[in-house]
Amino acid sequence: MAHKAFPMESSSKIFDEYYIDEDVGFALPNPLEELPYPYDAWISIAKNLPVLIENGELRAEVEKLPVLSINDLQGHKSQRLAHLVLGCITMAYVWNRGDGDVRKVLPSNIAIPYCKLSEKLRLPPILVYADCVLANWRKKDPHGPMTYENMDILFSFPGGDCSKGFFLISLLVEIAAASAIKVIPTIYNAVQHQDQETLQKALHVIASCLDEALKVFHQIRDYVDPNLFFNVLRIYLSGWKGNPLLPEGLLYEGVWDTPKKFAGGSAAQSSIFQCFDVLLGIQQSAGEASAAEFLQEMRTYMPPAHQNFLHSLESGPSVREFVRSKGDASLQKTYNECVEAMVLLRNYHLKIVTDYIVTPARQQSKKNQKSEEPSKQENKGTGGTDIMKFLRNVRSTTVKALMVED
Repeated sequence: MAHKAFPMESSSKIFDEYYIDEDVGFALPNPLEELPYPYDAWISIAKNLPVLIENGELRAEVEKLPVLSINDLQGHKSQRLAHLVLGCITMAYVWNRGDGDVRKVLPSNIAIPYCKLSEKLRLPPILVYADCVLANWRKKDPHGPMTYENMDILFSFPGGDCSKGFFLISLLVEIAAASAIKVIPTIYNAVQHQDQETLQKALHVIASCLDEALKVFHQIRDYVDPNLFFNVLRIYLSGWKGNPLLPEGLLYEGVWDTPKKFAGGSAAQSSIFQCFDVLLGIQQSAGEASAAEFLQEMRTYMPPAHQNFLHSLESGPSVREFVRSKGDASLQKTYNECVEAMVLLRNYHLKIVTDYIVTPARQQSKKNQKSEEPSKQENKGTGGTDIMKFLRNVRSTTVKALMVED
């Protein structure tokens, strides 16, 4: 079957057109760490969030800030840094000590610049994965390697090193998987030219990058304490959609007359795994409707260039159909290795969610002398879904994509 020429001839096109970096993939390469006057006032609050919260000074400090125009924030990196900083300040302002004393109104001196900037970047005005993971990092030694030891985050929440562990390991998983992006044009070209050998080699690269990502993911246990994550950090990543503490959403004063609902940061906002689902023809839309809808909705929380990249992949030829039509056992086996690597990543994600959310929620319920079952809210991910149900759905759709020899 003939395919129209696919617009992604070369990896350089991917890197230039879709804000994807050759070394760090969807992450922002070498993010800026400082903003010029007067925006440095935002930075100084964001850098001191844990101390300000502990001393009970955070909200007063935020309320003192002047309303700043965003017109002097020039360049993508400055704007991304400002979006990250305003996102951190917003989360801290709304949740404060995480003890249930919640603010339902974001004051206009933060809400106005934050919403204008979000509109410019076409991102929602809440802390998203593209902020706290993809743009929240630096190397200690600029010439050194991209390793946990040589890296740090720019901004953290209360909970000690929990923020650093959670954000950096998420970033390093992302980067490990992203080294497969450069073979995507090779894969599509191979399908178009019916070149099985080249396709098989490229699929091997994808499988090994995904295996590497899983190895990195295992390190989360070394750096993130489950109880600190559940009881402290998770609160600051929670959004105001499907959240009983803010049932109406958050009012952005001076911007909208009614409260708005936005989901909190979630790994479902990462483009990398949606990218491999599309490439391998893993039809998440064939799973449960709610899981598919959530994944589609989470795309709107990604930078627009990355959303466009996923769309462009969807217009490419079907790798899965090509592999199936060739009936070559060895090619099918390599394709299955890629899908299997996605299954293993999703299995491990389920284990981590069990240990970091479900089990601590259960322990908390017991302490509160409630029933054994954790409450619905405690089973929710920061994105506002029933996280175990969602992840099981996504995994089972992935398992179904494994090819069975005829």
